[in-house]
Parts: sequence; C-alpha cells; structure tokens
Amino acid sequence: MNAAAAAVQFEVAGRPVSVRPTGSGNVNDTYLAVFRTTFSQERFIIQRINGKVFANPRQIMANLKVVTDHVHRRLEAEADDADRIWQLPRIIPTKTGEDYILDEKGDCWRAISLIASARSYEHIQSLEHAHEAGYVLGQFQRLISDIDPTSLHDTLEGFHVTPRYLVGLDAALATDLGQELVGSTADARHCMRFISARRAWCSVLEEARKRGELLLRPTHGDPKVSNIMIDEDTGKGTSIIDLDTVKPGLIHYDFGDCLRSACNPAGEDEADLEAVYFDTDMCHVIVKGYMRLASEFLSAADRHYLYDSIRVISFELGLRFFADYLAGDVYFKTKHEGHNLLRARVQFKLCESIETREPVIRRILESCD
Repeated sequence: MNAAAAAVQFEVAGRPVSVRPTGSGNVNDTYLAVFRTTFSQERFIIQRINGKVFANPRQIMANLKVVTDHVHRRLEAEADDADRIWQLPRIIPTKTGEDYILDEKGDCWRAISLIASARSYEHIQSLEHAHEAGYVLGQFQRLISDIDPTSLHDTLEGFHVTPRYLVGLDAALATDLGQELVGSTADARHCMRFISARRAWCSVLEEARKRGELLLRPTHGDPKVSNIMIDEDTGKGTSIIDLDTVKPGLIHYDFGDCLRSACNPAGEDEADLEAVYFDTDMCHVIVKGYMRLASEFLSAADRHYLYDSIRVISFELGLRFFADYLAGDVYFKTKHEGHNLLRARVQFKLCESIETREPVIRRILESCD
C-alpha cells in the first residue's frame, strides 16, 4: 500500500488532491495529504510507522491515544485562562472507526491532524524562540505529569537509559570490525578514552532512580528544537510534535535533550570542533521559559539533578554515535564515511564544554528555580 491508498481510508471530508512526502524525520515515512470539497480544504499527515524501530506499532498508537486524549481534555478545561491557543495533534480515525490501518505487508498507517498556522525550525532563530522552546516543553511536561506512567507502554526498552548504551558499545568492541575501527584513528582512540573516563559517572540519573530520588513519569523522548511548533502569526510556541517516543522515563532526559539540541550553535555535524560549545546565554533563556510552568511538578530532587541531565544526554548521544560507528553504521543514517565518528566527537566536545561551564549552568538553574 502506498500513502495515497492509505489516505483515502481515513475519515476526512473531500477527495484527495495530493499526497506528498514531507518533513525531515529519520524514522517514519511521513506525507502531507490535501483533500478538498467544493467549499473547503483539509490538510493532514499520513505516516507509515517504521516497524524496524518500533517493534509493536499498536503500542505506539495506544500511547498516542492516552496522551492526546488526556492533553486535549486538560487544554479544553484550561482554555479560558490560557495565554494562547495550545495545540496537540489528534488521531484521525479510519472510516471504520479504528485508530490505524494495517496493509497487506503488516505495516501500520495512521493519520494525524496538522498543527494549524505553525512551523518548526531546525535551529534556534532568536532568544525569543529559545524562550518559547523551553516554555513549550514545560507546558507539555506539565500537561502529562498527572498521567499514570503505568498506563503507557515502554515502546523503546532501554531508550534514554544511559548505562544501557555501554552494553552496545562493549558488544561492538568485541567484534573484529570494532577492534579494527577503535584503533584506526586518533579520533577513535580519543572517543574511547573520553568514554572510559566517564563510565562510572554516566549512571548518575539511573542510580538516583533506583534510590527513589527520581521517579518514572511520562516523557516525550525527543524534544529537540525541530519538534517545537511556533505560531506563524504570534511567534509564540503552540505545540510539540513527534509523539512516537512518548513512554515512561525520567523527565531529565527530555530537559537535557532540549538544551543539548538548542545550545550548540554549531549543530551535530560540525567538522570544526573549535566551533562546538554550550551557549550559556541560550541556556538561561530556555531554562527561564521552562521553569515558568515546570515549577508546578518539579520536586527538590528533580531540580538537584537538572545539571547532570544536560551533561548526561550529550555524553549519551556521543556514546550512541560512537558505538554505531564501531558496529558499522547500522542504526543512524550516515552521509559519508566516518560520519558517526564525527558526530560522536561533536557530542563529546559539547559534553566537555558543559563540564567546563558547570558553575555557570548551576547558577542559571538556581536563579530560574
């Protein structure tokens, strides 16, 4: 089944005009569908869920249903007192009332609404944009904070559990290819030393969870800047998208990942490592926006580990890139030979910058508390 054939099976008024690829995601196949009647037009998203990444698409859809139903109820209840129109995608049912369809190959197709009059950006555009990114994440976490995490499936076991990625690294190192690659360049040897020096430390969040200091809660899982929707008319944040990674976890990984993606002006593919650094001015603005709403649900223990979350997530992503490099680039899409090694070096340089700026970052977190 192709996207056009899937689109007509959902409950949308009108007839199809076009169904074309859209977005820059690396996981699901995403299409923009346009349907028209004689007097109206409907634009919505059609997606084929990647079964290689998400082994049980039904659980993805079950989580999406729990979260969107819950958030929509809260948004409606709070609408009269809200400072803006908040949005979240809704599941568009099939013509038979289901939340998704399965094609002849067993692939799962779903339709979701398009966030109206809004767009996302690959990079932070301004300090105002940075503030809105933090504010949107704080709002989303606040809205889902009272969902029972046991009502959600763990659709990506081990995702954002930093010590678990060391297992993948060690498995890659145990292969002939891994041994060859780890000793082949000075950059690879540097990455290995960087990881070895932080092996014991990188479980700091998971150890706090085991001690009961941090609790599992619903999380977004991928709150990078490109998933934050900004209203085209007001310039204010209006939604967060890409909810496939919603699952029980530690909210610290969400917080850290938002800052990791936003506060490195050079991006993830910068060849000049001297250009990679953690921008504390950007950090201050994002944290200020986040704390406007996060103060409602953050405990004292949550606050205590916020700095660690920023450092951990940068280390974790570098670890994942490096492990994939040693395994032969089997998970992340690459554009050239050594791409994952470069990505790992960028994240480790960012982690190093975060470590150097620890006193400043901690003061920011305390001042915005």
